[in-house]
Amino acid sequence: MNALISSTSASAVATADAAALLERLAREGRVAQRGLAKMPSAARGAALRLGADALRRFAPEILAANAQDIADGTAAGLSAAMIDRLKLDPARIEAMALAVEQVAALDDPVGQIIDETMRPNGIILRRVRVPIGLIGIIYESRPNVTADAAALCMRSGNAALLRGGSEAARSNKAIHAALAEGLVAGGAPATAIQLVPTQDRAVVGAMLAASGLIDMIVPRGGKSLVARVQADARVPVLAQRDGINHTFIDRAAEPGMARDIALNAKMRRTGICGAMETLLVDARFPDPHGLVEPLIAAGCALRGDARACAIDSRIAPAEATDWDTEYLDAVLSVAVVDGLNDALSHIARHASGHTDAIVTEDAETAARFLSEVDSAIVMHNASSQFADGGEFGLGAEIGIATGRLHARGPVALEGLTTYKWLVLGTGQVRP
Repeated sequence: MNALISSTSASAVATADAAALLERLAREGRVAQRGLAKMPSAARGAALRLGADALRRFAPEILAANAQDIADGTAAGLSAAMIDRLKLDPARIEAMALAVEQVAALDDPVGQIIDETMRPNGIILRRVRVPIGLIGIIYESRPNVTADAAALCMRSGNAALLRGGSEAARSNKAIHAALAEGLVAGGAPATAIQLVPTQDRAVVGAMLAASGLIDMIVPRGGKSLVARVQADARVPVLAQRDGINHTFIDRAAEPGMARDIALNAKMRRTGICGAMETLLVDARFPDPHGLVEPLIAAGCALRGDARACAIDSRIAPAEATDWDTEYLDAVLSVAVVDGLNDALSHIARHASGHTDAIVTEDAETAARFLSEVDSAIVMHNASSQFADGGEFGLGAEIGIATGRLHARGPVALEGLTTYKWLVLGTGQVRP
């Protein structure tokens, strides 16, 4: 009994400590955000470019920290897909730095006039983009999120409070330290981009409860993380569901294009949220074996319905749960469907609202698919691996939102702003 009381008391103390830490960080971030709001757009862009330079300069330290994370993750039994998401190399650090520079070069949304009207009484109404405020980002695995989130928040005039996963703790700390040096050298407040200095899970609970301190939470991670955030948050959440992404090969698809897109959509990188997880094949497509053979040859394990299993003996029978699984690995579900209507029904039952694609040369079929699939990103004759803010010309993304409010699809600068009304009069009074 005494041990139980002691344990409960220690837990309460830890929770109180986490709440106090979070409140201090949030208040410092809110003060910094007000400083950012006064910082000219050109100065924020210049500070980001210095941050990109610092990432390159501190690449050896970042790689050394990442090597330790990789070693610990391997010893802990992280999957190959998770290790791939965690791993950094010189090319990935350069890509991180380039993404920061690309964000710096983008048009600043802050201050943009969305629309303007004049009322009959002569009052002018204007909607103008403004930063959201202090944004909390809770993320797992990918250390590049540290740089992407920091850059996007900085460029859009928001302060950021970053809480990365324990598996990437050293990498995140090294990336943040490099970026912070560059941003501060460029005149940004030192607490504009903060990394939570502990992996205590109680801090996540404190972030979710920080109504009035944090203005928006963005979760980047697996189903359990997103579910917890949505269930417990007392702060608005911009959430991304699983990437249960479909590619439908229509009967009118060009076989070579269909083969190349299917292979790329799954196997280019299996561990990203834009990877295809279910391949739907029209029963009248002329070369279904030509679709699955390259996937199998590339090392992908296929699980299919009865008609898919008949295509190739190496396709294992799928279970009911397969159609609702984000594998993030070299595993793919395959179903044979009876045309567009059947494909649309399958997607409506099992898709997560992330990214779905059709391959077809039939313009009418493509138009129906693009219109009727209710996902954040819907594609025609392109790999789902293009579901990425950088590929959309947004520089980077803070996540791909699958909801219907505020922002949808890759969330970049515009998605990190809200607006205020400016009412400009010349002495009018209301009768």
